[in-house]
Amino acid sequence: MKQSVLFTKTSRDISKEAEALNHKLLLKGGFIDQLSSGIFTLLPLGLRVVKKIENIVREEINSIGGQEILMPALIPKENWQKTDRWNLDVAFKTKSNYGKKEYGLGWTHEEVVTPLVKKFTASYRDLPKAVYQIQTKFRDEARPKAGLFRVREFSMKDLYSFHKDEKDLESYYQTVKERYYKIYEKVGIRQSTYLTFASGGEFSKYSHEFQMISSFGEDTIFICDKCEVAINKEIVKGESVCPNCGSKELKEERAIEVGNIFKLNDKFSKPFNLTFTNDSGKENIIVMGCYGFGITRTFGAVAEVYNDKNGLMWPSAVAPFAVHLLNLEESVKKSAEKIYENLNKENIEVLWDDRNLSAAEKFKDSDLIGIPLRIIVSNKNIKLGKLEIKKRALKEPVFIEINRLVPELKKML
Repeated sequence: MKQSVLFTKTSRDISKEAEALNHKLLLKGGFIDQLSSGIFTLLPLGLRVVKKIENIVREEINSIGGQEILMPALIPKENWQKTDRWNLDVAFKTKSNYGKKEYGLGWTHEEVVTPLVKKFTASYRDLPKAVYQIQTKFRDEARPKAGLFRVREFSMKDLYSFHKDEKDLESYYQTVKERYYKIYEKVGIRQSTYLTFASGGEFSKYSHEFQMISSFGEDTIFICDKCEVAINKEIVKGESVCPNCGSKELKEERAIEVGNIFKLNDKFSKPFNLTFTNDSGKENIIVMGCYGFGITRTFGAVAEVYNDKNGLMWPSAVAPFAVHLLNLEESVKKSAEKIYENLNKENIEVLWDDRNLSAAEKFKDSDLIGIPLRIIVSNKNIKLGKLEIKKRALKEPVFIEINRLVPELKKML
């Protein structure tokens, strides 16, 4: 893409409401636009990052048998009433202009997926099942804050699994847990993200959250360095003890939840009479698991981790482009265009800053946007038959012969 036709621009002046680091950086870099409190537009650069996170999630969830579907966001009142969740404060509600039909906007989807699975499940031979979606959720947050961390509209992956017994559920639960580690590794926040024991509420003794350390996080967690898990402060009673190893040496941190997994057991299958016939012909209740992953929260979380005083520093797996091409003088624009066309032919994602601006302005914008590799085309470099390549995260550049650019870039990406 040519930067001269990019829909957005970087900005130095942003709203005073932006306090969290991810909020400031994503506004300045032209990745998001704020429409209202807790409501954001994903701009072209931001959407590219989100799509890459989505694809990483899809790859990992597909590999453990998840099948992607897309459920409606408009959910009839009677579905919510079956589980006694119609009157929760978190729900946005609306009424049809025609008749008296009422709906709740989906803040979660157990009330949709459970009766859906009932239509296609009768026998033990139909189990286990696992379906997921990546969809917009709506939650009426009282105080949206911290950029993409606490909002009223957001993108989420929710996976639901269905099993014949608790043993089978436990096995799949552990599989999902390990797969989440791989997802966080790929997006670049594994080192700062901890499996956190949290209240299981009415579902089970414990649920598990994936909490990423952040000074703008809304949760307090206690980390056990011995076994590298944590416990949410909300379930700590009296003296803090690691529920995994029993250690009392815990470190307090602020964190943001970027994912969670629950054993729902029969909480939702009972109201919807979700059953199966076992191999003896007896009818049994199906048990369920739920596994949430915040897509746009993770987008904000990566921004929160990968940055410096000059702007963003995207990991290559989720960066909007692999390469930022800058020509420093108009006299080398044709040379830069040939490089741009060649990189496109090689399927290397490139943003070419072809604008007629000063080198200083281009460098500032490049730092703000934070693409992993920067190619600098200048009169001096062209005369030497070389190009300057700089990694966003490093101070010193390297110089590569022009005819070796593509193979050397592929090694670096």
